[in-house]
Amino acid sequence: MKGVLWMRTFKKFLSAALSAAVVSMTAIPMPFAASAATQASGSYNYGEALQKAIMFYEFQRSGPVAPDQRNNWRGDSGMSDGSDVGLDLTGGYYDAGDHVKFNLPMSYTAAMLAWDVYENKDALASSGQLSYIKTAIKWATDYLIKCHPSPNVFYYQVGDGSLDHAWWGPAEVMQMKRPAFKVDTSSPGSTVSAEAAAALAAAAVVFEDSDPSYAANCLSHAKDLFNFADSTKSDAGYTAASGYYNSFSGFYDELSWAAVWLYIATGDSDYLDKAESYVDKWNRQGQSDIIEYKYTQCWDDVHYGAQLLLARITGKSIYKESVERNLDWWTTGYDGDRVTYTPKGLAWLQQWGPLRYATTAAFLADVYANSGLCSAEKANTYKAFAKQQVDYALGSSGRSYVIGFGTNYPKNPHHRTAESSWADSMQIPGYCRHLLVGALVGGPDQGDSYDDSCANYTQTEVACDYNAGLVCALTSLYRDYGGSPIEGLNAIETPTNNEFFVEASVNSAGSNFEEIKALIYNESGWPARMGDKLSFKYFIDISELVKAGYSAKDVTIKTNYNAGATVSGLYPWDEAHNIYYVNVDFTGTKIYPGGQSVYRKEVQFRMSYPENVNVWDNSNDFSYEGISTTPGSSPVLALNIPVYDDGVKIFGNEPGSSGVKDASITPTTATFDLNPQNQADISVAVNANGNTLKGIYYGTTALVKGTDYTVSSDGKTVTISKSFLSTLDQGTANLKFDFDAGADPVLTVTITDTTPVVSAEISPTTATFDLNPEKQADIPVSVTYNGKTLKGIYNGTTALAEGTDYTVSSDGDTITILKSYLATLDEGTANLRFDFDSDTDPVLKVTITDSTPVVDSEISPTTATFDLNAENQADIPVEVTYNGNTLNGIYNGSTALVKGTDYTVSSDGTVTILKSYLSKQPVGTLNLIFDFNKGTDPILAITVVNTSPIVIGDLKLQMFNSNTQSTTNGIMPRFRLVNTGDTAVDLSTVKIRYYFTEDGTQSQNFWCDWSSVGSSNVTSTFVKMDNPVDGADTYLEIGFTSGAGQIAPGASVEVQARFSKADWSDYNQADDYSFNPTDNSYVDWTKATLYIDGKLEWGMEP
Repeated sequence: MKGVLWMRTFKKFLSAALSAAVVSMTAIPMPFAASAATQASGSYNYGEALQKAIMFYEFQRSGPVAPDQRNNWRGDSGMSDGSDVGLDLTGGYYDAGDHVKFNLPMSYTAAMLAWDVYENKDALASSGQLSYIKTAIKWATDYLIKCHPSPNVFYYQVGDGSLDHAWWGPAEVMQMKRPAFKVDTSSPGSTVSAEAAAALAAAAVVFEDSDPSYAANCLSHAKDLFNFADSTKSDAGYTAASGYYNSFSGFYDELSWAAVWLYIATGDSDYLDKAESYVDKWNRQGQSDIIEYKYTQCWDDVHYGAQLLLARITGKSIYKESVERNLDWWTTGYDGDRVTYTPKGLAWLQQWGPLRYATTAAFLADVYANSGLCSAEKANTYKAFAKQQVDYALGSSGRSYVIGFGTNYPKNPHHRTAESSWADSMQIPGYCRHLLVGALVGGPDQGDSYDDSCANYTQTEVACDYNAGLVCALTSLYRDYGGSPIEGLNAIETPTNNEFFVEASVNSAGSNFEEIKALIYNESGWPARMGDKLSFKYFIDISELVKAGYSAKDVTIKTNYNAGATVSGLYPWDEAHNIYYVNVDFTGTKIYPGGQSVYRKEVQFRMSYPENVNVWDNSNDFSYEGISTTPGSSPVLALNIPVYDDGVKIFGNEPGSSGVKDASITPTTATFDLNPQNQADISVAVNANGNTLKGIYYGTTALVKGTDYTVSSDGKTVTISKSFLSTLDQGTANLKFDFDAGADPVLTVTITDTTPVVSAEISPTTATFDLNPEKQADIPVSVTYNGKTLKGIYNGTTALAEGTDYTVSSDGDTITILKSYLATLDEGTANLRFDFDSDTDPVLKVTITDSTPVVDSEISPTTATFDLNAENQADIPVEVTYNGNTLNGIYNGSTALVKGTDYTVSSDGTVTILKSYLSKQPVGTLNLIFDFNKGTDPILAITVVNTSPIVIGDLKLQMFNSNTQSTTNGIMPRFRLVNTGDTAVDLSTVKIRYYFTEDGTQSQNFWCDWSSVGSSNVTSTFVKMDNPVDGADTYLEIGFTSGAGQIAPGASVEVQARFSKADWSDYNQADDYSFNPTDNSYVDWTKATLYIDGKLEWGMEP
């Protein structure tokens, strides 16, 4: 993941500059509908492409290997993530070809995949990919939930970009520190928190039917994260991703995006209002007032998706026009300008990942084309564009850009784990050992040229966000054009090289000794794994020593060079035939595919007979066979020096009795699919090496020859019968080939099952229950079991009781949900999950209504007056007639009053609105809504007045605001003090207070631009108010040093002040108490206050 910072920093400038150049130099580009590339493009197997694009996410997983994994080259990784902060932050996705977990693009990815399910659930189901994409979403959202341990804390990144990018190796053996980074109220991150809220809210929509309890959990976290992001409105704490995933668009687009998904998930119009409230703060195109349109939906800027959803929800012109402006710019052009197109038809936005932008724009174009919001002509143009761009990615230019799909697809993406280097080097092995199936690479340059080189990260980078838009667009094309996913698709590979082995040579030799140089290697990749318990054995035959009258105890073993092994021996192997071995044990030494110094370790050891016993004969030594025998020569692969991992042989041959060679089989790994349509026998080539096969064992169970397996007439082929294999469970089966001598080879069979799961079904899946006693009725449900067993029925995590809450008919075909149970539920939706012994449980969605006539609750009085004058403040008691209803709470607009703090409820039900709450309200009318569970909510209208006298002393304060814009990053009050009395006043005793709202948590900076007593004699401090009120939570207090002198009778003093936030983010000063929006010269101003020796002399405090 390189270059993102630079490109996103300058993308608006470049976009504007290039657009200007195009307009000034050329006419509008050729209309989209007439492009040659569109006319030439054909159709592809969109089902297969979709299937593989979703599979890509399995290769990006962090954390423990899941049972559903369809490859054999990814293992457990990142298993200590979060340990530095005392949390389990395992899981989630590695971002790209690196191993940092960046939550901004990860959340974006999850939200986009969920949007795909929201738009095209039926197409995903018919393609067989619905369960896979939901698993991909949940892998991310499970992790995001872990990252949110409390409402206002969110861990947004695991891994340090610099440390991570400094190492080139597979995820399974990472050794660098992986710190976790968080945002909280003191160091917020609204962008990343809001994006996570969007992902979780969208996931709640996806899982509402199939897993309502999980959906509820996602929604709860989404609400908290949104509130956190919305209340802080700052990215001050989002720093660790700097240089990788900066938020260049700000956080308002994410707030809208999250609020839209929360509205879709809840139906709560407050979220819709929130989403729309931020539209004015979205980025504008250049210096215009038009919403930015010369880009598309991406991890940094999600207003493109938000405006499309808002257009469809509200039908408002502002959104429809903005969406069409964007899509026109991508297709036929807008206002004389259009995105750049390559000669072969790719809509090429920029050099970093042009295919991800084009395919994401394709998805948005398809969704909008199907919305009914645009003309038929535009809809046709947008859909043709969508197909053209996806077809380009799949191969219309002459090559595919989706790995593992189509013709001439890339094979060497910029991806550490796919290359699986053991030497911390992009040049070793110099190609990818693994096929990263389904990954969309960055794409070609502006002239359709592409270099399939791992080092060419600009073009060969892959990433989770790259595939997100592609998956969405492919689903749309599968919906419209169909396709054929591959039955039982997997990415099980046959290892292409020895993973563990020894190379050896003779270091030196004599008539009574031999010294061996040996290197043990860990080049594992299926999957890459740590070797901290590796050892090897060097076998020798000491028959000549025994013949001379000596024994094994007369052999001495010494080391010359040793990189971490314990060398010991001799140990007997076959004493009867004088076969012994030297044990070289590296246990405790980390040997792993992580760099030149760690993927191999060397040892040099000498075996010596007693002095003058000059009978050494290496010609009969088992391990001597095949090594480099010229002293000082380079070591070579030593097949007869076996390697062990924690005592289990993983490479090489062992001597049998009398030095026999081991039998071997090919292959040693295989896969068997339990799906009856895919079952096949497994043929194994056998090299007996003079030994005899006695049988084959699965554990301690012998397979039956002729039934479970057969042996060819020449004994060279063994066939494991599918009839036997089909009796095994999913997982791994080790079949041991039992020979009469030597080591017994093992065939490891991975048992999978791609058999389509036929879930149980219920009818109906929706029903309505009326709480009105006169209309209550049981709900009968027909059940089609499809071979499954019903274990129970659940409402969330609560099990219904059979016989009490529901009954089952004698034939089992009808389940009746009893009205006695349903009558205990609250109005709303109850998702009753029928729990079968299968992956997918049907859900009965019961809408609970209540047509029981409601008698409204009443309050008295319905009007009241509250005086802010401290001498007149008093609580307001309210008598309540409940009429059988329940008071849920009291609201001021959408803000709930806090029971016990803002109001109390007595034992007889009387509500008292406390003066401590009322004293914080502004002058005007305060409407308090008494929210009952039923009926019309009564309102207490309180007229808030303030009879406090405005203090007018001998010093009066005049003021105006130099900058009257509502939204500004600098507030500029101008003050003039006038002495109307007859006594001079010492300015060092004078203070001025200007009241405002901070609109964030940043510190403030003050400047005195000019003062008639000298700027250096003006002091300032910012004070947070203990009791904030509407329009003021902070005040700027200006004072004077002794050097300011006195203000004489009739004289005046001016102070031109200015203050801003430390990060230069905006204020909204329109609602600030002291703000004067109308005057541009000095006027008497009582909303700023003046004090002498701490006593109020002018104005009225808020």
